[in-house]
Amino acid sequence: MLAGLVVLALSAFLSSSVSAAGAPRTSAVPLTELTVVSEQVASGLRRPVAITGLPDGRMLIAEKHGTVRAYHPNTGLAAEPVLDLSARIDSVEWERGLLGITPAPNFARTGILYVAYTSLPAGALTLARVPINAPERLQVLLTQEHAEYSNHNGGQVAFGRDGYLYWSLGDGGHADDPFKAGQNLSTLLGKIVRIDVNRACGSKPYCVPYSNPFVNRPGARPEIWVYGLRNPWRFSIDPVDGSLWIGDVGQGLREEIDHIRPWQGGANLGWSCREGTLLFDPQQCRSGGRYTDPVFEYDHYNDNCSVTGGVVYRGFRTPEAWGTYVASDYCSTRAFAVRPKADGGYESATIGNFPTQPTAIGTDVRGELYVLSDLPGWLSRVRFERVQPSAGN
Repeated sequence: MLAGLVVLALSAFLSSSVSAAGAPRTSAVPLTELTVVSEQVASGLRRPVAITGLPDGRMLIAEKHGTVRAYHPNTGLAAEPVLDLSARIDSVEWERGLLGITPAPNFARTGILYVAYTSLPAGALTLARVPINAPERLQVLLTQEHAEYSNHNGGQVAFGRDGYLYWSLGDGGHADDPFKAGQNLSTLLGKIVRIDVNRACGSKPYCVPYSNPFVNRPGARPEIWVYGLRNPWRFSIDPVDGSLWIGDVGQGLREEIDHIRPWQGGANLGWSCREGTLLFDPQQCRSGGRYTDPVFEYDHYNDNCSVTGGVVYRGFRTPEAWGTYVASDYCSTRAFAVRPKADGGYESATIGNFPTQPTAIGTDVRGELYVLSDLPGWLSRVRFERVQPSAGN
């Protein structure tokens, strides 16, 4: 499909400075020898919660109340929004609002954006597409009722290498998975879905890929790609290998990072049978159930409170960090680095701190990192620095 070819072309661009095996010309260093350094490049944003890069070098920043701002490194933050959807969006509660934004793979030609938000009047989780210069032409693609509680809305949207659109939804809110949604395949709550937005099927303005894992399961929503999630506030897709990296917000014991390869559609990430690798609610555990463990988890000690899922670094400024996934925590601001090892395991390290209240980590068209800070309203550029190991190590 055309969108898939465009995504693959972008991946080829991102891989242009690597060897045929996909590795950078400069070998990766141990994570303990890396640290992140942040430089504030814009301020004055109002509750910035999502960020995405455009082919022309701009960054689009979604503000919670419904506006989208544009930043370019040469000209700074534009004074006026490039898109205003506030009349459609329920943003009164803490976690409701405009939550996710991503350009169509053919954005340079069409100007189409895909957005996720909680809609008026009752906070329904909503996936839509809209021309950046024509908000009146917004088209709703898919919705999920979410009226009882205002939290756990998920909200990330991203295109995969396969050309399909992925969207994350929380479990319905409150605490303890009150609707038992995580393990229930008849609802989109607590899931990441995958749909084909380049075609329409019947009355739906999208199609369900035939390779989705639950297409032929009676009673299951065919849009589901993975399930067993609590609040996947931020996930990303590695442009090189197409895998999903998911930051799933825990309840009180564990925050987790999950890594789902393209062949792992249908993976059960455990909630609310488990919270991370810990048993949470035995009544939600299925006999013979197979759960996919997180590749990294951490507790709520030392000011940690809520994971902010990040991205895999595929930029060229620091080849030593190539292939490193970087995430953070909203309260502690620690920068967590996770990287697959050749033996199939993972290494991880804390590699510094981001600015206060990180809500989203994204990349520009060259794969370089940016991070948003919530209530201060900041945008910061992020770079890696090499830390020399101490003598004797």
